[in-house]
Amino acid sequence: MRGLRAILFASLSAFIISVPVARAETKIELKGVHLCCSACTSAVKSAIHDVDGVTATCDQKKKTVTISAPDDSAAQKALDALAAHGFHGDTGSSTLKMKEDSGVTAGKVTSVTLVGVHNCCGSCNKAIKNAIKKVDGVTGDTAKARTESLTVTGNFDAADLVKALNAAGFHVKIQQ
Repeated sequence: MRGLRAILFASLSAFIISVPVARAETKIELKGVHLCCSACTSAVKSAIHDVDGVTATCDQKKKTVTISAPDDSAAQKALDALAAHGFHGDTGSSTLKMKEDSGVTAGKVTSVTLVGVHNCCGSCNKAIKNAIKKVDGVTGDTAKARTESLTVTGNFDAADLVKALNAAGFHVKIQQ
């Protein structure tokens, strides 16, 4: 009888050890993303395409991107990929968030060139121009639809410009 119990216990232990442990999926909602058209939503999906195990669902009306990833590391890679493709938003998380990698420093400038902005159509371009106009001291810009770079001129704080574009759902970098 003891031998039978030992065999049963050993078999049960081997079974329990071999069962894969279920990992918790990381799900994060990125709010305030510029998603004016189907090309924007396609660009979001294309941006995260190469991040293993990650999917994204866009809601144009709510301006949200919901990211599902196998873990936090993959979710952060997806956020980084979205930023690299010119999209910006707020996760509401202190650990998983869009990185501040614009290269901007606070202070007045007379001209700055921005690169990497998502600008696939006239509606994107209009939103970019509207965000730029909100920055005190800006007098002009070279933004054109279907281009990823633009120059902004005037006498303005470059950090305020980056903040305005981020708030409008666009991730940008300062060309050095």
